[in-house]
Amino acid sequence: MKTRHFDRIGNGGLTFTELGFGTAPLGNLYRAVSDEDAKATLDAAWATGCRYYDTAPLYGLGLSETRLNPFLRGKKRDDYVLSSKVGRLMRACPPEQRTGIGKFFDTPSRQEVYDYSYDGVMRSFEASLERLGVDRIDILFVHDVDIFTHGSKQASDLRIEEFMRSGYYGLLSLRDQGAIKAFGGGINEWQVAQTLAERGDFDLFLLAGRYTLLEQEALTSFLPLCQKRGIGIVLGGPYNSGILATGPKPGAYYNYSEAPKDILERVARIEAVCKRHGVRLIEAALQFPLLHPSVVSVIPGGQRPSEVESNRSLLDAKLPAALWADLKQEGLMRADAPNG
Repeated sequence: MKTRHFDRIGNGGLTFTELGFGTAPLGNLYRAVSDEDAKATLDAAWATGCRYYDTAPLYGLGLSETRLNPFLRGKKRDDYVLSSKVGRLMRACPPEQRTGIGKFFDTPSRQEVYDYSYDGVMRSFEASLERLGVDRIDILFVHDVDIFTHGSKQASDLRIEEFMRSGYYGLLSLRDQGAIKAFGGGINEWQVAQTLAERGDFDLFLLAGRYTLLEQEALTSFLPLCQKRGIGIVLGGPYNSGILATGPKPGAYYNYSEAPKDILERVARIEAVCKRHGVRLIEAALQFPLLHPSVVSVIPGGQRPSEVESNRSLLDAKLPAALWADLKQEGLMRADAPNG
């Protein structure tokens, strides 16, 4: 698998595989996955050549990190890149009070506690090291200081203030000490990522679903800022929750909900252009973000070995330059979107 080396501050940097593995599904997101199936999926990811793994305390309330533990134990530490997140602490609680009932299944009884302070960052980092069983984590992302998570711009702004006043200096200290190689934000909204980038010295952003074949508003100001500052982008959710993988069929998912009519119609038009060029929609969707010079890796999730192997095969598809030109000509892709 092709790799992209990233070294923004001259500390040796990190080498990402173009395809990374997002482990939220292995935290039993939306359905329970057995330990055996989780192991098989991780083994399949490694067999494809994937060497970048992203996790978070939230995913399965610690379950995703503990499932990575035995998988990583037999691997040489320099052979892979590992990222996790800070901003939530997991507190033991009665089963009926656990976080994510109806979203995460068969998880430990834990309740999320938001804590974006210096102490909270350090405690989260130490807890992740223990759950993962590793001696270092390469990247820490401050997790979900966005409107999607906290419900309003005012609430998001308060969390950003809490983090920038306190927790930010924890990440800065960890990077200065060499305890981590890089830090950034794991964010659902490019506007919030831009706010952070304008206020601090961030290396990377894990942007979920906001620079895809379907939507490219991040090109307005955020991605040009990343290029100017040498900030890298890990792109999560390249299929916009599913619709760019399944196509515009009834019940297709967009942004974690059923896709509205205008999105279904736009995806149908994109798919029609792809078909004219003999390209599957899902192939174009996975490869499109990698055309931007700031993107270091794309991380679709996977709950089964077959999904992981399918994602890997999509990278090998040869896509004609004329595909991107026609999408731009029909107003289905921004004129300023890089296309190779």
